[in-house]
Amino acid sequence: MIRTTRDSVRPAQNSAEPHLEPKPEAGLQRHAPYAAAVSAHGELDWLRLNVPGHAADGARFDALSALLGDAPLRLDVPPLLDGIDLGAGSPLEQALDLAAEAWGARRTWFLTNGASQGNRIAGLVAQALGETLVVQRSVHSSVIDGLVLSGLRAAFVQPSLDPELGIAHGVTAADLATAIAAHPDAAAAYVVTPSYFGAVADVRALARTAHGAGIPLIVDEAWGSHFGFHPELPANALELGADLVISSTHKLGGSLTQSAMLHLGHGAFADRLEPLIQRVFNLTQSTSASALLLASLDLARRGLATGRERIAASLDAADKLRDAVRAAGRFTIVSDGFERFADIVAADPLRVPIDTRAGGISGHEARWRLMNDHRILVEVATDSAIVAVVGAGAVPDADRFVEALHALPAPLVPRDGLRVGGQPGGRRSEPPRLRLPQPGPVRMTTRQAFLAPSRLVRAQDAVGRVSADTLAAYPPGIPNVLPGEVITAELVEFFQLTAATQGGHVRGAADPAVSKLRIVDEPTAP
Repeated sequence: MIRTTRDSVRPAQNSAEPHLEPKPEAGLQRHAPYAAAVSAHGELDWLRLNVPGHAADGARFDALSALLGDAPLRLDVPPLLDGIDLGAGSPLEQALDLAAEAWGARRTWFLTNGASQGNRIAGLVAQALGETLVVQRSVHSSVIDGLVLSGLRAAFVQPSLDPELGIAHGVTAADLATAIAAHPDAAAAYVVTPSYFGAVADVRALARTAHGAGIPLIVDEAWGSHFGFHPELPANALELGADLVISSTHKLGGSLTQSAMLHLGHGAFADRLEPLIQRVFNLTQSTSASALLLASLDLARRGLATGRERIAASLDAADKLRDAVRAAGRFTIVSDGFERFADIVAADPLRVPIDTRAGGISGHEARWRLMNDHRILVEVATDSAIVAVVGAGAVPDADRFVEALHALPAPLVPRDGLRVGGQPGGRRSEPPRLRLPQPGPVRMTTRQAFLAPSRLVRAQDAVGRVSADTLAAYPPGIPNVLPGEVITAELVEFFQLTAATQGGHVRGAADPAVSKLRIVDEPTAP
């Protein structure tokens, strides 16, 4: 059983080979050179006649100062400054080197447009290696953006699915091998691990499969930036053989929202990939990258690399959340059932995925009520579940969360005829479940459909037509239909029901209710 506890994560993952313990906390990892340089610059009395236009003048720009305080204005410095980011050996270069060392990378890039930027970079880089990207179907929508930008054909590998909870997990090495064998023009293999719900795939086996076919393995490890920084966390993807890893450091690593990292491994593809990545990075990174975001990445790296005790406290807090939910008996922990899926080898202990349907309430409603009635924010919500995230170093109030969770209303008489959780109150009917729809067949490449002439039609009239857009129930943002795929009646119903639920949202839709969809304007037969 893959039960998410601190003493079970390591043995469950890739047990055929021992995990290499994290490096001792080197002295240099205790420094944050870029953050220190920006802070020192902000302490000086500058007459600022450059950008940004607020000139760190909190008196003149009092609205910004009232919102943020004066310190962010002083630290909001432009790029290309001596002593900060200009020249060889600059504090920024030192910070990048420290990040590469901390994650075990050959080279690391700081990103200021999130892991989405990293996925788009990876897609464009892959285009130089072949014509087809062998890609997990349940990738983030930014990976699909990379397909649009690159023009690569996609060969999708279907993930395992939990049909009851509507959750997509990962892919097995066997399924990846089958897809690669069918596409001799493959450029790279592209997978997602961990999943939004904390499911960890066997990266070592996936890397061996890709390398055996002569192609690199790209891993969207957006939700695993903290992996490898504590012996009771799973190993990170670089350590297990991945060639290029996208890391959304702001998610659980502690940096500011919209900041991320891109890590290049040490494998056989590094020499070929590094100059390509640098060129595409230059193409996609802002020439006015935020010093605040960059400094937060430097500090997050230091916090992870030297913060074993803080991470241990976070692991304790997550354990307390899970144990309290299990003990109360109304709700269940999704990861307790991960052993049913062949692709899952471990679970992220800092994720607490909860089956809310087991307690008689949809995930969307639970998330909405926790936010509006209890001022508690959780991360992902689907029709059947929510995910509470504990950042590496954070220690949330477990008692407050569990008390609010069990105060959520439940139907008086659910489908099994038994009262759920003994909840008092008026009669409530349990809403119908939203089943995760299967994607429609592929008729065009993603890029062809995205750039083709298109038009908006009523959603019902879009059934059987080719989608020009990416649409994804959000969060988690996994696309349900892609440009080039046929829109089915099942998809239309799913989108409209999702949009109608409390807190539901469909990213990419032309209107909030998904009453219209954009289709490829294919010529009709005479």
